[in-house]
Amino acid sequence: MDRGPGLARLGEAPGARRLIVVQLSGGNDGLNTIIPYKNDLYYRARPTLGIREAQGILAMEKDLGLHPALKGLKGLYDQGHLAVLNSVGYPNPDRSHFRSMDIWQSGLSSDQAVSTGWLGRYLDSNCADCRHPYNALEIDDTLSLALKGNARKGLALKNPAKLHQLTQNRLLAKVSQQAAPAHHDQVDYLYKTLAETASSADYLFEKSKIYKSAVAYPNSEFGKNLKTTAELITSGVESRVYYLALSGFDTHVRQLEQQQRLLGDLGDGLAALAHDLQQHNQWNNTLVLVFSEFGRRVGQNASNGTDHGTANNVLLLGGGLRKKGVLNAAPDLANLDQGDLRHQIDFRSIYASILKDWLGADDTAILGTGFERMSGLV
Repeated sequence: MDRGPGLARLGEAPGARRLIVVQLSGGNDGLNTIIPYKNDLYYRARPTLGIREAQGILAMEKDLGLHPALKGLKGLYDQGHLAVLNSVGYPNPDRSHFRSMDIWQSGLSSDQAVSTGWLGRYLDSNCADCRHPYNALEIDDTLSLALKGNARKGLALKNPAKLHQLTQNRLLAKVSQQAAPAHHDQVDYLYKTLAETASSADYLFEKSKIYKSAVAYPNSEFGKNLKTTAELITSGVESRVYYLALSGFDTHVRQLEQQQRLLGDLGDGLAALAHDLQQHNQWNNTLVLVFSEFGRRVGQNASNGTDHGTANNVLLLGGGLRKKGVLNAAPDLANLDQGDLRHQIDFRSIYASILKDWLGADDTAILGTGFERMSGLV
């Protein structure tokens, strides 16, 4: 297959570094994820929802500990493969799931219109000559805003074999091989998209035959998607970006049970991914970014849950982290904004660091100015 010069440059970039983004959809409660277990204000705000040290909190540094279900992440922390950033957010926060997720996925301000994603604009900037959309893959049925650029976009798929089977439909195959009628821009776009998808499906299907993982992942949709990601990476797929989501974090009611199950899935899944990639020397050039569209209120509600909040923690994982452990102070529970955490780090400073220092892109061209990179982060 003719990869095109843009994709060749992308695949041959120094270190062939890649980014895996894990989106915790619904607004994960960061205070019960990275727990300030020596802070009395935490337990006053959460008399029944606060997690006690005796319940198995996994101690880290700076009087913080991981949720007991995150044993997989604790192992990575102990290896120096986990970094925690506390109180991450943005000015004028929005508590709508949809709007806040748009802000995080676009990398734009809360008062800006949204039409492209930060990783889509990365493709626009760094892959102008790419002919195929598998430079960024979302392991899902639909493509998120994050991977949509002005000229380039990623490709969404759950299973390479099923995507290939779909594109083998006789009618679709015939249409994808034909040229569009002249002077019909929308029809031309449809033909081009079909042709690109069919070509990408062929490529991914053939690559997916190379490696089948024997590592034990969680028996869940998220676990399966992580396994697919590891298989595509180890098989040599030329993608610099992978995007996954774990949903269900909108815990207004009975939070303890629901979050424990989800965080167990997250921690065990990421530990399996790291182990899988380590076995094939692919972990040191992989960076995993874990985020949620917002955190929860500091105080628990009357239903043993938490309501929509603002700032939250962000996790970075990988074998090549330059900074490790808990990178900044715990959230200040004595200085709240009407019951919400005040953000100390703008999430776009993290994006800027990843774009410039990890992926070698022009962060200002993608995000605009005003977001200072976090020196030595990755």
